[in-house]
Amino acid sequence: MDKPGLTLGPVPQERADAARNRRHLLATAREMLAEQGADRLTMDALAERAGLGKGTVFRRFGTRAGIFQALLDDDEREFQGQVLSGPLPLGPGAPPLDRLIAYGRARTCFLTGHHEIARAALDGRERVPAGQTPISRIHIRYLLQELRLGAVDLDVLALQLTAALDAPLLLYLSGIEDSPDAVSARLGQGWEDLVRRVCEPWPAAPLRQAGEGLA
Repeated sequence: MDKPGLTLGPVPQERADAARNRRHLLATAREMLAEQGADRLTMDALAERAGLGKGTVFRRFGTRAGIFQALLDDDEREFQGQVLSGPLPLGPGAPPLDRLIAYGRARTCFLTGHHEIARAALDGRERVPAGQTPISRIHIRYLLQELRLGAVDLDVLALQLTAALDAPLLLYLSGIEDSPDAVSARLGQGWEDLVRRVCEPWPAAPLRQAGEGLA
């Protein structure tokens, strides 16, 4: 497990029947997504396909966007598990710079791979953009601290690097002419270039000779 800060948090306790309905609804929603795409996945259609009452679906998700938020959250927990205990360099044990690069690449791949779900999860009421969680900032800040960058504001730097993985930008870029895989590869390389320029030591400036550069 990682050291400080980065935890999945407790899973909310549910009655056995509620947990069973949740799993069934999410599995049914994924089937409908694969078969029909996000546009055809509605509250009524999900209730009918799952064989459950509309009230059950509305109580579980609240809105149509809530269906996609639940799908995104479900996959988010799996992604966070890979960060906490997955293989190197994403998981613990690799040098912090390697982990930071791997995290951004993996996060970019996750969001571009989930762009259809993340788009549908937006309904204008979110305080945090779809696909973005405090976990990113906590994890990035921890790795920056491990890098021992010197006299820098780690909170601000972590916030700025987290913003570079901001979901709305990735959702926009995933709609351009390139395939999601191509977009993910380009953005992943861009993340690595950014992180190396920010975090790797700058070469020492050559010493000036006495009087050099003076008018």
